[in-house]
Amino acid sequence: MIRQIVEFMEFFLENVASIAILAFEFIGVAIIIWSGVKSFIKWLKHSGDTRIYLARGLAMGLEFKMGSEILRTVIVREWKEIGIVAGIIALRAALTFLIHWEIKEEEKENKK
Repeated sequence: MIRQIVEFMEFFLENVASIAILAFEFIGVAIIIWSGVKSFIKWLKHSGDTRIYLARGLAMGLEFKMGSEILRTVIVREWKEIGIVAGIIALRAALTFLIHWEIKEEEKENKK
């Protein structure tokens, strides 16, 4: 009886995590596409905050995609998969850090 409950809970957790992973990936991609399109429109209008807007959109989209990778660690079963997920998380964290650094530098430059 306990074994069946544990198996059901594992099954349920895997399915919920899989749905959440897809949702976070979709949201992240949608944010990146939306901010890219809006930034292109801003660029056509020669708006001064185009780079900051795009960078913030990219950073937000990457945050959602990183959230999906963190959730993916719940359902991986092998060390090789964990290593791959950890590498993806590290890469996305580095990209997010660089984008935030770029935003700060751009904001400093705009204040001058």
